[in-house]
Amino acid sequence: MTEEKEKGITAKKEKDMAEWYSQACLKGELAEYSVVKGTMVIRPNGYAVWENIQKHFNRMIKEHGVKNAYFPLFIPERFFKIEAKHAEGFKPEVAWLDKEVTGEGDRLAIRPTSETIMYDSYSRWIRSHRDLPLLINQWCNIVRWETEATKLFLRSREFLWQEGHCVYATNEECEKDTLHYLESYRQLIEDYLAIPLLLGRKTEKEKFPGADTTYSVEAFMPDGKALQAGTSHNLGQNFSKAFGIKFRDKNEKENFAWQNSWGISTRLIGALVMTHGDDKGLVFPPKIAPVQIAIVPIIFEKSKKKVLDACRKIKDELSDYSVMVDERDEYNPGWKFNEWELKGVPLRIEIGPKDIEKKQAVFARRDNGEKEIVKLADIKDKAGKMLESIQKDLFIKAKKFLNESIAEAKTWDEFEKAIKEKKLVKTNFCGETECEDWIKSKLEGVSSRVIPFDSKPSGKCVHCGKKAKVKIYFSRAY
Repeated sequence: MTEEKEKGITAKKEKDMAEWYSQACLKGELAEYSVVKGTMVIRPNGYAVWENIQKHFNRMIKEHGVKNAYFPLFIPERFFKIEAKHAEGFKPEVAWLDKEVTGEGDRLAIRPTSETIMYDSYSRWIRSHRDLPLLINQWCNIVRWETEATKLFLRSREFLWQEGHCVYATNEECEKDTLHYLESYRQLIEDYLAIPLLLGRKTEKEKFPGADTTYSVEAFMPDGKALQAGTSHNLGQNFSKAFGIKFRDKNEKENFAWQNSWGISTRLIGALVMTHGDDKGLVFPPKIAPVQIAIVPIIFEKSKKKVLDACRKIKDELSDYSVMVDERDEYNPGWKFNEWELKGVPLRIEIGPKDIEKKQAVFARRDNGEKEIVKLADIKDKAGKMLESIQKDLFIKAKKFLNESIAEAKTWDEFEKAIKEKKLVKTNFCGETECEDWIKSKLEGVSSRVIPFDSKPSGKCVHCGKKAKVKIYFSRAY
C-alpha cells in the first residue's frame, strides 16, 4: 500500500481543476504518462471504459448496416496532395517518415485521419450503384503531432478513435445518414455516459478540412470549457472527385459518389471524468462503468467463511451486472471503501456477520454517498433500481449544470462578461469568418462551438453589428 494511494485525491475540483483531473486519472488507474513525450498509457481500468464505449456503439452502427474494417497506419504524401483543403488543414499536425527511412519514393504520413488511404481503396471497390451504399467503420489509433501541452485523454500525440467513412449514390442519402450518426453519438453520450450535449452545425471556419458541412455534439465541462465530443461531416463530392470514386447508375450514367465521415475518440473518457468526478475521485455512470458493483465483506476471522460465502452468493445473484468481491486480506474495509470510491464504482455493497444474522446488506451509492439497508431477498431488484437511479440522477445533475452555464449575450460587453465568468455564450452572429477571427483574436482561447439546429437569429451580430444570420454558441474550449 503506497503513501500516494492512502492520500487519495489531494486537490479540490473547484479550486484546481487541472491538478484534480490529473490525479483522478492517475490515481483512479485510468492512465499514466508514457516515457515518450506527449503520449500516454491507457491502463486496464481506462481501457475497460473504452471497450464499453466500443461495445455499445458497435451495436448501434451494426444495426444500421455498418461493417468494421482496418486500413494502414501509413499514408503516402501524394495522397494528401490530392485534396488540397484537407492537406492544408492537417499540415501542422502530421508526423512524417522521410524517404531515407522508408526507402520508398514518397514520404509516409502516420495517419492523422484516414480519408485518403481509405478512399484510394473505395475508388477500386465501387463501380456500380449496386455497390452503394458502402458503410465502413474502423477502430484505430491516430497520431497528431501536438505542440501544445498534452493532457491525459483530452490532448495527446496518439489517441484511439473510431472513424466511419460511408459512400452514397445521392446527396439526400448522404445527408440523412450524416445526421443519423450525429444522433447516434447523442444517444451514446447522453444515454450511456450521462453527459448532456448541444447538437448543431459548425461554422465555415471550424468545419472539417475538405467537408461541405460539419455537424458536432458539444459538451460543457465544469471548468467553463467546451469539449467537442463527436463530429459528423458531409463531405459532398469533394473527395470522390479527388480520388475518382465513381459509379454507374441504373441508367448506365457515370456519377461521382457522395460521402460522409464521422468520429469519436478516447477524449470521451476525459469528458466522463470531468463531468461526474468529485473530490473523492471518479464517478462512473453504471451503463459505462468497468465495475458496476463492488461487494466489500466485513471480515472477522471466526465468521470469515460465512461472510465470503454470502458475498459470493450475492455476486451470483447479480450476474446480470459487472460485479466483483473484494476478498483482499491486506486491506481493511475502510481502505477498500475509499479505493472503490476513488475508482468510481457506482454501487458498493457492504456485508458483515451482523448483516448476515439480520438477513440484510448495506448499499452505498457512489454519486451521492447515501447508504441504505436492503434485505437479502430484495438485493437483485434493489440493485437494478438503484443503478437505474444513479444513471438517471447523474444525467439530471449534469444537465442542470449545462443549462445554468448558458448565458445569452446581446452586446459585446455582455459577451466579454459571460466569457470571464466561464459561461457558454449564446449570441447572434453574422457568420462571417473575418468576424470570427476578430473575436478569437480579442479573447484568447475563445472559439465558436456550434450553431444549434433551432437557431433563430434576431437582431445584429454581437461583434460587428451586421445583420445576424445565426444564433450560435461561443466559449473557451479544450
